[in-house]
Amino acid sequence: MPPTDLIDLGPLAQIALLAAAVATLPLLWLTWRHRGQTAPQRLRALTLVTLFLTFDLVLFGAFTRLTDSGLGCPDWPGCYGNSSPLGAIHAITQAETAMPTGPVTHGKAWVEMIHRYLASGVGLLLTVLMVWSVLAVRRLKRSDPALARLVSPGWAALTFVWVCLQGAFGALTVTMKLYPAIVTLHLLGGIGLLALLAVQTQRHAPQAPTLTLTLRMAAWAVLVLVVVQVALGGWVSTNYAVLACQDVPTCQGQWWPPMDFDAGFTLRRGLGVQADGSALPFAALTAIHVVHRLGAVIVLSALLLLAAALRQPAPRYARGLFAVAALQTLTGLSNIVLGWPLLAAVAHTGGAAALVALLAALLAHSRSSHPLSAAPPR
Repeated sequence: MPPTDLIDLGPLAQIALLAAAVATLPLLWLTWRHRGQTAPQRLRALTLVTLFLTFDLVLFGAFTRLTDSGLGCPDWPGCYGNSSPLGAIHAITQAETAMPTGPVTHGKAWVEMIHRYLASGVGLLLTVLMVWSVLAVRRLKRSDPALARLVSPGWAALTFVWVCLQGAFGALTVTMKLYPAIVTLHLLGGIGLLALLAVQTQRHAPQAPTLTLTLRMAAWAVLVLVVVQVALGGWVSTNYAVLACQDVPTCQGQWWPPMDFDAGFTLRRGLGVQADGSALPFAALTAIHVVHRLGAVIVLSALLLLAAALRQPAPRYARGLFAVAALQTLTGLSNIVLGWPLLAAVAHTGGAAALVALLAALLAHSRSSHPLSAAPPR
């Protein structure tokens, strides 16, 4: 396909209709299930549903990446200029016949387009959340100012802008042929979207735990460590470096195998190549893997210490952190010793997403016991 055809907005209207179909069912359910409740309660319910669907979207995005379906439709937002693989069946067949094990097959095309449909549906839900929040605040300021303070149109607007940027990175993922830095940023964007939604669900939740200022600072530090580790994990996955080390705790039978950190962590390069276009050496993949493995030890230790400290003031969050830490350990080891099985790989991404969302919810939900701490923004 010529480069000029990588962006084809022709099927955009049909995809928008499909997005509306995806979003309609949860909206109808929310309208029925939460009828008679206040606007803040219904908005929080919509945020929770959107959070759940966004988590599913992150998992399906991982499935798309791990099944090499990211270029199943090599243009954006449609598939060979069509709104679904059905309209592109001849073009897909031709591409698959030319390269049976290549990036374009009928199965991969459907996986990629379903991911786009889900993303469009989540985007529409976030648009509804933003518009509804703005209208609810305007109405409640006149009728019930106290309730108006429970609605946060600023957070909803920020989330809407974020999902628009995330869509742009999704387009770049395709048009730049799985450029590792772009794919990693797309993963981080999806997890950041989860964090924003988690904050909005918890800011006005009841029974907020009280944490010391030191413990809140520790939670922030752990969140930063986790985000860095997620970025390293995304870099491992997008560079297909998981199998560079297939033994534990050593790598290639050595504690410190040959590694090329400069090549491994050069960001401005294509998939599998160096900045000069030559093949990426195996030592670079080893460096990527080992750095993520070392990061995992640091992050796991920090998580366990934080979870232990939270057992008294925030037992629910402590149990959640212990559970996700165990999941990440098991799935991470499974990826290495079992040869990167798809289920473990998707679950590992899901665990990372859940960890960021959990820490973001903790920081948004909890209050500091420090007398000089500022009140959370409305």
